[in-house]
Amino acid sequence: MDSITHFALGACIGEAFLDKKIGKKALLWGGLAQSIPDADFVAGFWMPLSEELLAHRGFTHSILFLVLITPLMALLGRSLHRELPISLNRWIFFFGIEIMVHIFLDGFNNYGTGWLEPFSHCRFSFNTIYVADPFFSFWPALAAVALLFIPIMSPKRPFWIKLGIILPIVYLGYATLNKLKIDRDTRTILAEREIPYTRYFTTPAPLNNWLWYVVAGNDSGYHVGFRSLFDPPGTLHFEYFPRQDELLDTIRDHPEVKDLIRFSQEFYTVEKYGDSLVFNDLRFGQIIGWKDPREKFVFHYYLQHPQSNELVVQRGRFARWDKEIALALLRRAIGKDARD
Repeated sequence: MDSITHFALGACIGEAFLDKKIGKKALLWGGLAQSIPDADFVAGFWMPLSEELLAHRGFTHSILFLVLITPLMALLGRSLHRELPISLNRWIFFFGIEIMVHIFLDGFNNYGTGWLEPFSHCRFSFNTIYVADPFFSFWPALAAVALLFIPIMSPKRPFWIKLGIILPIVYLGYATLNKLKIDRDTRTILAEREIPYTRYFTTPAPLNNWLWYVVAGNDSGYHVGFRSLFDPPGTLHFEYFPRQDELLDTIRDHPEVKDLIRFSQEFYTVEKYGDSLVFNDLRFGQIIGWKDPREKFVFHYYLQHPQSNELVVQRGRFARWDKEIALALLRRAIGKDARD
């Protein structure tokens, strides 16, 4: 999830664990505790971008990191608040839960999370919720703000704690059911149309959980489309993008290319923009693809111009958004403008 959501949800959990023992500092401790795994952002200061992509949500999002960092943070918490009746075990439980929730939630979107690092480079991606879903994030953010202003002894605080923690859990369950339905419908459509594929995924389109981005294909290329939960049965328009792997033949052994292929989990195509060779990671969707099915992919990496690759994961995600684009997304999300 995005950093603001992690901080807000962490604040609500911190309030639940530490509450009156530490006052409103519990909100700060909770937010900071759940933000610990994202300390991997510092890798960007010295790593090449292709390596940084793999470092993010790598070791600091692993089970081993959870085991190692939890007691250290617990000792820090106790040393800073020795005057409070909070046992070391409670500090350990608190930090363990916060960090575990962070790395668990990050596995539900499409970036990939290295739970088993450094023993395995396998990335876990359930592709269930968009990285910044306002319908998930609103409740912990609202609750955290309310808890910041409500007096520490107010009987209203337990209500806001529950709202900030339980409603995101309910929404995540709802999103999981949506994922199962979309997968079932999509696999049925692929079978009916006899579309061959060895790799496949579905993931939510930006900012919602009703319109889903679909990719299915193999080493030759990928069929890409969007399907709403409210589309008529059998409706799913695909655009085909050839993989064009042969364009990498002369540079396939370059470390940068190896990193990108590993990061993409094999969901990639290669193409040329003018005289520049571009690597597309299909997992991050298309720029306004629900409106223009031949649009560029969000993640497009310039192999011959690495200096042009800042913010590559979300490159141009919202650059072309205006009222018309937002309304087009809304219409597709509720099942309008669907076509085969």
